Amino acid sequence: EVRLVESGGGSVQAGGSLRLSCTYDERTSCMGWFRSAPGKEREAIATLYWRDGSTYYHDSVKGRFTISQDNALKSGYLQMNSLTPADTGEYYCAEAWIKVETCMRARYTSFDYWGKGTKVNVSS
Repeated sequence: EVRLVESGGGSVQAGGSLRLSCTYDERTSCMGWFRSAPGKEREAIATLYWRDGSTYYHDSVKGRFTISQDNALKSGYLQMNSLTPADTGEYYCAEAWIKVETCMRARYTSFDYWGKGTKVNVSS
């Protein structure tokens, strides 16, 4: 069982930045950040296959968000810049032992281990 704990959420005005962190006790092959919002299905924001550095980003966050990982600190990160109200939601960190192709497909059903989430609210 992999334990994940997110932090770094909060309230920010549009145009601002937040850095989400995810601490884990074991690194798997693929880490992902997902977002849930009222009335919307949980969607993948970014994934990282650490062995070769492959990344996936949702179209809406490309150029604004960056996923990274520091295994020495047993932490993953989601740097979020130029935030808009559309970025509002609950953000979850997830991990899975999956191949790079599956990691890049970024389907939440592929991930086995989940944190409890951290809330992000972006006001206009």
